[in-house]
Amino acid sequence: MEFFLQTPAWAAVQRSLGRRVHEQSGPGWSFLAVEEKNPAGKVLYAPYGPIAKSLEAFDAATAALVALARKERAVFVRMEPVEAGFSASDAGPLLRARGLQPAPVNQQPELSWIVDLDGDFKDVLAGMKPTNRNLYRNIHKKGVTFRASQDPADISVLLHFLHLTAARNGFKPQSDSYLTQVAESLLPAGAGTLFIAELEGQPIAAAFAYDSADTRTYAHAALDDTHRKLSAGIPLLVTLMADAKEKGLKHVDLWGVAPEDQPDHKWAGFTSFKKSFGGREVAYPGTWDLPVNKLRYTAYQLARSLRNKLR
Repeated sequence: MEFFLQTPAWAAVQRSLGRRVHEQSGPGWSFLAVEEKNPAGKVLYAPYGPIAKSLEAFDAATAALVALARKERAVFVRMEPVEAGFSASDAGPLLRARGLQPAPVNQQPELSWIVDLDGDFKDVLAGMKPTNRNLYRNIHKKGVTFRASQDPADISVLLHFLHLTAARNGFKPQSDSYLTQVAESLLPAGAGTLFIAELEGQPIAAAFAYDSADTRTYAHAALDDTHRKLSAGIPLLVTLMADAKEKGLKHVDLWGVAPEDQPDHKWAGFTSFKKSFGGREVAYPGTWDLPVNKLRYTAYQLARSLRNKLR
């Protein structure tokens, strides 16, 4: 799998947002790292990176990240080595032995749900719950149609539904300006697609997907609650998968899911929805910090710990 957050398209998004991005590669490794600010000072963050083909390549990538951090006067490197020559279950001792420590919170999901697109699309459909297959095959009878768009202006459809969902469920979505900028960067470049469900020509649901060389990532989705009984979000996602298959992609990443042993997790509802499309769970090592300026990093950790105790 090629992880979208380590692609040139994501680097372009970050630069369009005014952020400084560093990209380096060597034998068997590469990374995209974004400069960020936090209470400790400057941080180099490699989302779902670095990418390495072996443990030796991971060590070379880490050395390059540390050298870059020193040059840029970053306090620490934050990384998520999803592909580094070792499994998530082996990661803890290997990373700690290299001076890394778990970040206070995971930046990206530690568990993801992947639907593989091997074989015929009928095989993909066979792995889904019957309800999902039947909705995909029959919802046109209720006047619902689907279209794919790479027009950045269509992001307004998704934003409208996100506002409705946020008001209904009491959460804060990502800002309109952020998602608009992401759309303006990805859609014309063909690195993203908006999928819109319409009832008699009026939008009732939307989803925004990002594409790497072999993987489509299901990034944002929302619907009009007025038409909830149609369950248009289900055939919309199947349409997104069918389109990915037609384009020759190998996987659809449905993004974060809750651990099986945490039924009360805030993502439990989303998780049941995602698992109804078939697929498999993939575990990642999580987010780790590698201090470069150890004194400032220790002070940052102590201040954070004190804040948490006072709360």
